[in-house]
Amino acid sequence: MKQLHAYFNGRVQGVGFRYTTADLADELGIVGWIRNLPDGRVELLAEGKEEKLNDLLKQLKKYFRDRITNVETNWSDASGEFSSFDITH
Repeated sequence: MKQLHAYFNGRVQGVGFRYTTADLADELGIVGWIRNLPDGRVELLAEGKEEKLNDLLKQLKKYFRDRITNVETNWSDASGEFSSFDITH
């Protein structure tokens, strides 16, 4: 199990990005959270199987290809602290 910590840059707030991510995460069996940041970015902390996390990234880049200008990603081992996927503030 892996942990993905990502920051999405671009016009990613106010376009359903967090809700789409939450739906995809639920479908893929991914846990963690997503939130808007004051600087306009969206922050994601997700845990699951590495292949599922990669699927999530690919789908987000596909759905929001006209909105995302950059994605910063950091990978580590999963902490196991999450039991669901939540939209936080």
